[in-house]
Amino acid sequence: MAEVKYVFVTGGVTSSLGKGTLSASLAKLLQSRGYSVTIQKLDPYINVDPGTLNPYEHGECYVTIDGAETDLDLGHYERFLNVPTSQANNVTTGSIYKSVIEKERKGEYLGKTVQVIPHITDEIKRRIKLLSPGNKYDIVLTEIGGTVGDIESLPYIESVRQLKWELGPQNCIVIHLTLVPYLSASGESKTKPTQHSVKTLLEEGIQPDILVLRTEKKLNAGLKRKVALFCNVEESAVIESLDVSTIYEVPIYMLEEKLDQIVLKKLGLPVLEEPDLGQWREFLRKLKNPKHTVKIGLVGKYVELADAYKSITEALIHGGAYNECKVNIEFIHSEKITETNVNQLLDALDGILVAPGFGSRGIDGKILAVKYARENSIPFLGICLGMQCAVIEFARNVLDLEGAHSTEIDHKTLYPVIDLMEEQKSIIEKGGTMRLGGFKCRITNDSKTFAAYGKSEVTERHRHRYEFNDEYIDLFRDNGMIPVGINPESNLVEIMEIRNHPWFVGVQFHPEYSSTVISPHPLFVHFIKACIDKKD
Repeated sequence: MAEVKYVFVTGGVTSSLGKGTLSASLAKLLQSRGYSVTIQKLDPYINVDPGTLNPYEHGECYVTIDGAETDLDLGHYERFLNVPTSQANNVTTGSIYKSVIEKERKGEYLGKTVQVIPHITDEIKRRIKLLSPGNKYDIVLTEIGGTVGDIESLPYIESVRQLKWELGPQNCIVIHLTLVPYLSASGESKTKPTQHSVKTLLEEGIQPDILVLRTEKKLNAGLKRKVALFCNVEESAVIESLDVSTIYEVPIYMLEEKLDQIVLKKLGLPVLEEPDLGQWREFLRKLKNPKHTVKIGLVGKYVELADAYKSITEALIHGGAYNECKVNIEFIHSEKITETNVNQLLDALDGILVAPGFGSRGIDGKILAVKYARENSIPFLGICLGMQCAVIEFARNVLDLEGAHSTEIDHKTLYPVIDLMEEQKSIIEKGGTMRLGGFKCRITNDSKTFAAYGKSEVTERHRHRYEFNDEYIDLFRDNGMIPVGINPESNLVEIMEIRNHPWFVGVQFHPEYSSTVISPHPLFVHFIKACIDKKD
């Protein structure tokens, strides 16, 4: 069996250069050439996972089908590759140290002094190799979070240095993504930050094999030659990454720059065939040449940071492209919605999406947004807490259950239409203790949700502690809000619809996690179609 090849992606100069997008784009190209590829994220923070992080700190928490709370970059990996990730695809410093300390407590190190080298680095290398058991993949890409020179990332860089020495240059290469800033005052692109970044990497023991230069202006051959000379990299291995209008253009740009061919050459692998990117190009064609335009209000309480709703915004792009429709997303802070301004804020929208979240802040604005969508026949999609807000609004304003609420917000409410799940009541710890990962849902045939999916049973990803209180199920059903999706094992309500409405769907799960370029999620596709119909 052939050896697994490893590609590591590091970043220099500044954070947020797009290592995740670069990694996903390269993986897409290698996949389209016939290689089996997966991507892993090594995150340098000491949290065990992002599950306890505020979205303002780190963007959204992405949930895998096997129930891991992970970095949002795993969403990019899935959206590009159309292949599910797992718990093994995200490693944090916290999880590494937790594992090593647990082994030490069990006496597995036989009385030795436990140190960063070799114990922490050995555990990092074990996790990297764990991703391809039995050589399941031809190529494993690993993105190292943070910026070269950070204290936090040093153990990861050292582990990569060791792996390059252990596996050999044809089995392990490093791509360094860096920035070439453009100074408008002098009209020049400057390479010095890249030189210093590579120098820092060299000081940590790693010579990069390929340099990818992020830039807003095209780079001339002389500048690339200068970078190659000063950074000790082949001229052909200096790749330009020009700013593009959408992240989905990056694979095409990297193909033109021959990044995938250079990687295969350095790994000693044949260039098997021309990449099959027909579906990807068709997606881009529809994305860039829309026949329709709709404005959708995304109502949430973390809207100042777009990454807090990254999977939702990308799923809207996917669903829009499928419908040949440009989706203009208007981020609306739920705390700013009041009885007096709700009409003014929401009047120009073709659709309303109430986003997930936790806690009481902004909940009243979300409930007002639901009411506006219901009363004005505006297509509505509620996700997780968004569905729960729809239930609360219906209970108060249609069923006349005054003060109906979720016990998450008001534990003394007389009408707890949303309540803590039974198995959650004895749980004290916060991290990784919610209902997480993929669960089945059985869908009623005569529903809009069934029309979207085209099948009666699906598996969707969850991340919640509270649920619809089924003591009220008959009351809701008899008055027009129908539980059309039920978990077959637990009988938990997963989907609620209002029948006498053009398109009103609330889901307890997170459909946005499953939407990809090649397979846009059907609920987003049909939600946007309903928005187009409403506008027309």
